[in-house]
Amino acid sequence: MTPVCWRTAVFGLVMMGTSAHAAEAERKIDPTFLHRDAGAAREAAADITTASCHYKPLFGAGDADAIATSGVARFGEVVIDPKGSCKSTSTADEDQIYVVLQGSGKADYGAEQVALAREDFLYVPATVPHALRNDGAAPLTVAIMGYRTKTFTPTPLPPHPAKDNIANVPLELVGSHPTSTHYRLLIGDSSQTRDRIDMGGVVTSLFLMEIDPGGTNFPHHHPREEEIYLVLDGHGQQVAGSGSDGVAGRFPARAGDAYYYRANATVGYYSAANVKSRILCIRSWQPGLQPGSTQK
Repeated sequence: MTPVCWRTAVFGLVMMGTSAHAAEAERKIDPTFLHRDAGAAREAAADITTASCHYKPLFGAGDADAIATSGVARFGEVVIDPKGSCKSTSTADEDQIYVVLQGSGKADYGAEQVALAREDFLYVPATVPHALRNDGAAPLTVAIMGYRTKTFTPTPLPPHPAKDNIANVPLELVGSHPTSTHYRLLIGDSSQTRDRIDMGGVVTSLFLMEIDPGGTNFPHHHPREEEIYLVLDGHGQQVAGSGSDGVAGRFPARAGDAYYYRANATVGYYSAANVKSRILCIRSWQPGLQPGSTQK
């Protein structure tokens, strides 16, 4: 082989190796869990944002680590300035849930208006035009949770807006979970009869946990469901890790911390010894894992 041919062959092999390494570097594995600090989250443009309506994405749309295989379309906080409002929108393939974290205001729901107060929760099925507005003198902060419904059987639209307040839902113990954790069952899927509102398609359970000082809900797995925890009050340790071998890493948690878990991840929470923790949780089918799913 001539020196020129030899150099050409070596250059070609080097380039092939470089391309292979570049392809390896580009590959990204979906994480078992994600952590976000709502207090540090940055505002981003969204379909609802205006000069007076500010959206902070935590998971899903607008988040740099949005997971394509997740059923979570969006999860974040919206802050509406006093006398401000968001754009009206209608999502053809996305159910949404509003939970009021601070302040009061109104929601446009189709042709109706719904009054909203602190810790109200409202279910907004796909196709219903909706918007948030703030007629008051203080900011209105709302958690918005959107879930993709394209591959799920549609749930019939309720005749009127489905809304209630967390305080109206009684505390109870659930299943095999420890007695130090008390649950308010807010929204379940349409096959349930146990929750205050049972009409979800993708969402299987929206609930509030109140965990006694030093208490826990025990680390556990949900083999077919994704889950998000948002710490509202208190502090402690958030559990997050691998579901296949039961690894249960513990991370300091305080109000504003949010965790996303994909199906079969290890999930749980330990409240600090001197404080009660309140955690808003939402669980939903991982796409393709729902019984009878039409996922392609």
